[in-house]
Amino acid sequence: MAAQCVTKVALNVSCANLLDKDIGSKSDPLCVLFLNTSGQQWYEVERTERIKNCLNPQFSKTFIIDYYFEVVQKLKFGVYDIDNKTIELSDDDFLGECECTLGQIVSSKKLTRPLVMKTGRPAGKGSITISAEEIKDNRVVLFEMEARKLDNK
Repeated sequence: MAAQCVTKVALNVSCANLLDKDIGSKSDPLCVLFLNTSGQQWYEVERTERIKNCLNPQFSKTFIIDYYFEVVQKLKFGVYDIDNKTIELSDDDFLGECECTLGQIVSSKKLTRPLVMKTGRPAGKGSITISAEEIKDNRVVLFEMEARKLDNK
């Protein structure tokens, strides 16, 4: 069996000109990364932090994902206006989404696409930018240690 070529990639996400779904303030966006393994089934991989009152967010959270060469990895980035404390997305305002492959992001290093609604129509003038950076050394391990009541020698 041949070994798979795989590397880790860091994805950073920002958005511009998001729809404003809040009354009296601006949307509180959060980005959700979904992965499609086969067919129509999408599953949630991870979420960014929520940024309050912002229509042009630059999310701090970095998505770390395995990039398998010569394998089509379908990704979907969904942007939601979060106004409650539940983890369910069904009760949040949908601001738009973008579907692409990990290969498209990696090959372009920075991919900017318009956000679309679930109907396929544009989400206003909203856009999403995803930048990719290969994590060079996968052999590095970070340890965080704590010690108490050590002998003073």
